[in-house]
Amino acid sequence: MTEEKNILIVDDDKIILDSLREFLSQEGFQTRGVQTLKSAAAELQRQSYSLVITDISLSDGDGFELLDMVRKNYPQTVVIVITGYGTIESAVKAIKRGAYDYLTKPIIDDELRMAVDRAIRQQSIIKENESLRLKLEQKYSLENIISHDYKMAKIFDLVEAVADSRTTILMAGPSGTGKSMLARAIHHRSSRHNGPFVEVSCGALPETLLESELFGHVKGSFTGAVNNKEGKFLAAEGGTIFLDEIGNASPALQVKFLRVIEERQFEPVGSNKTITVDTRILLASNKDLKDEVKHGRFREDLFYRINVVTIELPALAERVGDIRLLAKRFLQMYCMQHNKQKLGITDDALEYLERYPWPGNVRELENVMERAVLLSKDRFIGPDDLPNPVKQNQPQQQETYKQVSLREAMTLPEKGIIRQALEANHWNRQETAKSLQINRTTLFKKMKQYGLYAEAERLGLA
Repeated sequence: MTEEKNILIVDDDKIILDSLREFLSQEGFQTRGVQTLKSAAAELQRQSYSLVITDISLSDGDGFELLDMVRKNYPQTVVIVITGYGTIESAVKAIKRGAYDYLTKPIIDDELRMAVDRAIRQQSIIKENESLRLKLEQKYSLENIISHDYKMAKIFDLVEAVADSRTTILMAGPSGTGKSMLARAIHHRSSRHNGPFVEVSCGALPETLLESELFGHVKGSFTGAVNNKEGKFLAAEGGTIFLDEIGNASPALQVKFLRVIEERQFEPVGSNKTITVDTRILLASNKDLKDEVKHGRFREDLFYRINVVTIELPALAERVGDIRLLAKRFLQMYCMQHNKQKLGITDDALEYLERYPWPGNVRELENVMERAVLLSKDRFIGPDDLPNPVKQNQPQQQETYKQVSLREAMTLPEKGIIRQALEANHWNRQETAKSLQINRTTLFKKMKQYGLYAEAERLGLA
């Protein structure tokens, strides 16, 4: 029995039950009928249904109990309530408790046909919305953030620890490193994932408009305020609000931020009414807020209030080992999006990508790969498909001689090779030694010699 046009009918009057089943079967639906609440509960456990039609009066309970059960345990199933004793009060009660429609006996065929058709369409919309929600969760899941870098692995561990708390999280790092995507991943990893996720860029609007955008305003509070407006904080009720570029907020807004973060309370522009919200707050800044505090541009008390959990996102240039992974992922993504067929990226092109410093970070790499997918005429993305800045940023073929001893000159490439191997193996010395085909003692001595062990200690990896 398929779920798509599958209807469960519940009525303790067998004559009405059989009549409803016969009519709906002729309309092309697959139906099953039961006469008790207990049988309906068992049937719902056994089989999925698009629609439940239930009488209010049952021999072992009532339709409201069944309605509550369906709304709680089978949210994709729509319910129509029927009764022989229709009152306005019972109709309102049924709708408030989640019934899609309410019909009174005797049931007219045309009314039933219309109610069922509407309910089936509603069930289709519910399924579609659920599918879209699952796709969004998959798109913004933590697993969708690709990285083999040990710094990112530590960030993922931190996110796992704090995602489901109410703690305010500050994300720091250069523009384009993925702060927005990480904020969405935190939201979708929390118990608030069914609530809204609202993103606001504090650097995109002037102060007067930003305050209204965040906290709302009342009619007449300033020129152009022709209606009351609900702010983003209220829109994020029960979910998460992500405030990007928090370092650009004015001193007056910083005072409001401090209060809303501490008390979850604010007043709309032009109003004396205090509003309380249940909203998780995530923040991000591409500025060094500690330096902003030092120069008097950011409130010290606000900085220490938001600096409970800080996630430092590294620049892409510090994650060279991730460039190939990300480039191939973006290639796959944009081939699907633009309906292009590419077999891959050439090794030469990947080497160009790995040597480029990526001032725009992951966002710039994504743009480069989308451009390459659109403009490339070959099956493989090659160097000619990359923009000039990426191709021009190459090391000189011949370097000027600097007066150093041969021994010192020989140590420089060795240090670089050992560092690359450590990073590729997430600073695991046993795996690194194995990949370099040396023993662990030799690796340890060389790490000490080149200052790499001290660096590992600073990173908490020793």
